[in-house]
Amino acid sequence: MADQLYRFLFDGADPTRAAVRGELVALDKTWAQILGNHDYPASVLSLLGELVVASTLLSANLKFNGTLIMQIHGDGPVRLLVVECTADLTVRATVKLAEQSVIDSSASFTSLVNQHGRGRFAMTLDPRERSAGQQPYQGIVPLEGDSIAAALGNYMLRSEQLETVLWLAADGRSARGMLLQRLPSTEGYSHAGETSPQSEYARESWERARALSGTLTRDELLALDAQTLMHRLFWQETLRVFDPVDCRFACSCSRERVANMLVTLGQAEVDETLAEQGRVEVHCDFCNKAYEFDPVDCAQLFATSNTADGVRAPARQRH
Repeated sequence: MADQLYRFLFDGADPTRAAVRGELVALDKTWAQILGNHDYPASVLSLLGELVVASTLLSANLKFNGTLIMQIHGDGPVRLLVVECTADLTVRATVKLAEQSVIDSSASFTSLVNQHGRGRFAMTLDPRERSAGQQPYQGIVPLEGDSIAAALGNYMLRSEQLETVLWLAADGRSARGMLLQRLPSTEGYSHAGETSPQSEYARESWERARALSGTLTRDELLALDAQTLMHRLFWQETLRVFDPVDCRFACSCSRERVANMLVTLGQAEVDETLAEQGRVEVHCDFCNKAYEFDPVDCAQLFATSNTADGVRAPARQRH
């Protein structure tokens, strides 16, 4: 199955008043490329796959030219999960584990990232071109819920006032998901304060869509293609299905970005590494690509002052 995302609307009896939108995404090759760069325990693998899928589902709804960055800061053996998804649905992801952590293959979401209730979820919108006053926007909330789907649903309701439900699943071969979202309406109440026919229609559409999708199982989500799933769940409904959008893995790291990052570390730290190791080697956390700088390379670095992102310094320099 191709790595694609499908958008659809519940048209109902009146297509001019669509009240619910949905999305289905399947990531096979993309997910395989992410896994090929790392070796994670099964429970961590599942957690990361769900966040990767969620990033594509939420990014596809944004009218935003930039990158959606989703981060879970954990207080358990999983200290950080990071997924970045661009406006054209290219995605990359990584995990940082606590040192010497032993993780059970069946560990729960709570035990992995929210053992002591101090886990946090952050969503950042980073514009591609920071011009015309556009600056990154970040929202941070506590982790509420016993799964990534529940935590994101709570985030969307708390931060965006959008009722959203997600079904997410990942294993060693595939990562897939579905999203349903109640569309915002400007016709909530009549002048007398009573619920209007429009809002009642929207409420009934939302409740019906949730009820129909409530039977979806993890095995079905992982096994069935998008068209089959839509037919199985919503065969009684009138859906408006849009052309699918391709998704793929891509990493934005580069030698230039790594060089800029080394400049931010400072010449003293770079020189110390050169004295100890004879070279500076940096690995990208996302794609695991190695970048090597010899003494001549390092001598030329400090002519620039740009900053870099998406990479980490050698373990001795930066954790």
